[in-house]
Amino acid sequence: MLQRVLPFLTWLPLSKKYWKDDLIAGITGTIIVIPQAVAFAMIAGMPPIYGFYTAMLTPVIAAIFGSSYHLVSGPTTTSSIVLYSIISKYVLPETDIEAFVSLAILLSFMAGVFKLLMGVARMGKLVNFVSNSVIIGFSAGAGVLIAFKQLKHIFGIKVPQGSSFFHIIEYISHHVSETNWYAFAVAASTLLIALLIRKIKKISRLYMLVAMVLGSLIAIWLSNKYGGHIETVGAIPSHLPPFKVPDFNFANMRSLTSGAIILATLGLVEAAAISRSIALHTHQKLNTNQEFVSQGISNVVSSFFSCYTSSGSFTRSSINYQAGAKTPMSAIISAVGLMIVILLFANYAAFLPKPAMGGIILLVGYNLIDFKHIKQIIKSSKRELVVFSATFLGTLFLDLEQALIIGIFLSLFFYLERTSKPNIAELGINDDNRFINIIRDKNVKECPQLKIVRIDGSIYFGAIEAISDYFAELYDKNDIKHVLIIAEGINFIDLAGAEWIMHEVLKWQHRGGGIYFAGMKVVSQDVLKKGGFLKKIGYSNFFVDKNSAIASIYKKLNKDICATCTVRVFDECKTLDNT
Repeated sequence: MLQRVLPFLTWLPLSKKYWKDDLIAGITGTIIVIPQAVAFAMIAGMPPIYGFYTAMLTPVIAAIFGSSYHLVSGPTTTSSIVLYSIISKYVLPETDIEAFVSLAILLSFMAGVFKLLMGVARMGKLVNFVSNSVIIGFSAGAGVLIAFKQLKHIFGIKVPQGSSFFHIIEYISHHVSETNWYAFAVAASTLLIALLIRKIKKISRLYMLVAMVLGSLIAIWLSNKYGGHIETVGAIPSHLPPFKVPDFNFANMRSLTSGAIILATLGLVEAAAISRSIALHTHQKLNTNQEFVSQGISNVVSSFFSCYTSSGSFTRSSINYQAGAKTPMSAIISAVGLMIVILLFANYAAFLPKPAMGGIILLVGYNLIDFKHIKQIIKSSKRELVVFSATFLGTLFLDLEQALIIGIFLSLFFYLERTSKPNIAELGINDDNRFINIIRDKNVKECPQLKIVRIDGSIYFGAIEAISDYFAELYDKNDIKHVLIIAEGINFIDLAGAEWIMHEVLKWQHRGGGIYFAGMKVVSQDVLKKGGFLKKIGYSNFFVDKNSAIASIYKKLNKDICATCTVRVFDECKTLDNT
């Protein structure tokens, strides 16, 4: 129980074994987060220092209470954009930066509370409706998006802040003549070094870190020798997050409630999607409810230390995993490393070249594209391909949250479409006295008075129409009065399904026949029992297996028809031959 409440008690002993892997991944994450913290804060309309505050504190809290071993929390593109769009309705950072920051921190606290409540209410199961095709499409789209957002650093072209995928392509294509070839050389060199080092087994785990260092040295050499201008991170303030209680103004809280719910929901879906996409490779079993709780706690606590809203970061989580991280200790090391850099090495970190980091992140974006699973989707299912394509394209051309919603909606639509048409197989008996689908073997024999069918699927409100149409057609065949349903494949029956079964059975009984069930699961009978339907239908219509069902139903068949029947499919028919 204690490990469920405090997940770090589970992975903390493992961190002693993998401390080298986590250390390398943590240091790499520290280097990568520096320019991101600045960029995301600017997207959110916040001063750069608030990006650092958020990147220092939230990863530590989320790592302690989270379930994913590789998810790294902090400021993200999505949370920053959404926060700006919500707060800018009330105040703009250009007109009153203090009021803007105050509302942003209050909004972050409220979003954290909603995340925590959703986790405590165990609403993590909602994420189960996000199919793998959605995750793969989202990952691939995010990979392309992340890569293209680095082109401004790679080419040294000042693309407007917050530009979409389409606008990035359009802007760079129109301004390609403005390319800073020094910046391009640094980015290309860093990328090439990373690719080469990754092939050397002994130091492959260090490829990002080594590439960043060598890329920085190349940038310094080009600047000194040729005087080329290469953009760097720039001056970094050396402050740790100060304690400050958010301004709990009731009027502001009421105005921000709807925005906080949206921000919380999108943040949770984003974090869950990222952790699941990495878990596809690591095969780690995730506790989504715990992930919700960790995100909520990290947002609530960090808001008291001047941090704005955070979520799982695609870029940093991917880098963390690809750099060889084994436990959440890597995220804590990364955050502590950022604190040390801010306090002691801010002057040196300011010289990190953005093109070098752009080259590394370009590779990270490429690695997010799971070509193996994409090929499987293309080969295996047209429906899954539609889901993947819609999510992928939505990620590129729409907001990330809209892409996820579209993917989830399509997944649910196709799921309901499949389950609304359960397979109904008509069974006969072959020469080996086995029940076989008549489609597979046309030589099987069927009793002229008893129809045996197998339903594979659930009898619920969405499937009633298809099942009802089949039985209506069967009912019109006057020579058949008895139907045996092999119910082993029925997963569940809802209230609408139970009502339909009762009315259908009574209808068949009214004309002197009946519908019978063999092998129905106990869980499938739950609604039938609790709703009183089982009593109205008759307990005698339910059997443990098909053999006992046939033995009982045989007694109800018209013996005059049996006397002239030449099929004689059941064992009971042989006794008729003897008499």
